[in-house]
This record gives sequence, C-alpha cells and structure tokens, in this order.
Amino acid sequence: MFTGIVEELGEVVAIAHVGPAGQAARLTIHGPTVTADARHGDSIAVNGVCLTVTECADGRFAADVMKETLDRSSLGVLTPGSPVNLERAAPVSGRLGGHIVQGHVDGTGRVLERVPGADWETVRIALPADLARYVVEKGSIAVDGVSLTVVAAADDAFTVGLIPTTLDLTTLGRTAIGQPVNLEVDVLAKYVERLLGATGRETLR
Repeated sequence: MFTGIVEELGEVVAIAHVGPAGQAARLTIHGPTVTADARHGDSIAVNGVCLTVTECADGRFAADVMKETLDRSSLGVLTPGSPVNLERAAPVSGRLGGHIVQGHVDGTGRVLERVPGADWETVRIALPADLARYVVEKGSIAVDGVSLTVVAAADDAFTVGLIPTTLDLTTLGRTAIGQPVNLEVDVLAKYVERLLGATGRETLR
C-alpha cells in the first residue's frame, strides 16, 4: 500500500528483456533513498506501479516486470536514463499524506495540455472511457504514482493542478505533451460500484 507521495526521483540504469520471446523485463533502478532500508521482497512503486525488489545494493534495486504489467502501464516505454517516481510501501504507523494507492495501474492516459500559471501548472490528461466513471471533481487519482486532486472531470479527460514541489520533485514536471502516464483511480470508487451492482441500490439506502 502506498500514499502517492513520491519520496525520490530515481533513474532507470538498465533494462533486460527476459522470459519467452523477451516479453518480460528486469529493471535496474538507481534510488538511494528508497533503497536505504530496502530488502529482497520489499515493495517499491515505480511511476505508480508496485514492483517487488529482487536485488538491492549500492543504492540500486532490481525488479522483474511481467508482460501483463508492461501491457497495462507505461513501464514498457522506459529506457536507460529515464527518470522515475519512487515510493516505498507505507508503514502501518505512517501518515497518509495523499490517498490510498495500491500500485495497481488501471490504465494509461496521455498528457494533452499544459497551462503554466503564476504559482502552479494546470495539466489536462486523456482519460480512457472505461475509467471515466471513477474520476470526479475534487476526487483523488494517482498519475505516475503521484496522488493528485482532480480539478475538473469530463468523459474523455481530466485536469489536475501541479504545485511547484510536484513540478520540481516528480516526473510530472517534465512529462511532455503526448507522453503516456500511468493512472490508478480511487479504489474506494471501484468497491462502491461493485457493492451497488451486487446488492442493488435500494438495499443500500
């Protein structure tokens, strides 16, 4: 479990394609902060994707990425030198600074527009049709693992406001128009939908 508060801007050191036909990948990532207390089997979110540490030494960690994850997220477009948002799993005693983030990406969007402001930047992101019902104004969404508040929501896109800290300390400060981003909607919305479908609206009134 994560909170969407990025701890460190890491960097992809190497990518090795593994498995049948090279459909899976092994990422090696430089991140001295998140590896300070990391051990084999720990979870670290990379651009919002929960990965399991397989090796850890000298400020770097390795993680294996299945084909399913590569297909459903933007990790497949990473190259050596790519910056990545990193966050360790939240301790039970920690503060929930953002919102509940599982690290299970629901889909990808693309940056459509960036509008600089005096103290922040407004970014509009394309929204897959099957995720639109989970995104609401003033609700929460994780974009590349960053917990953000939705400013406005439409059927095909949503906007968020990025403060200077987010622009400086995460990949969102440099994400170009047209570039893919990982999206994870608020898991509470999905559970509510499931409950309503299973029991009926009248039962929950």
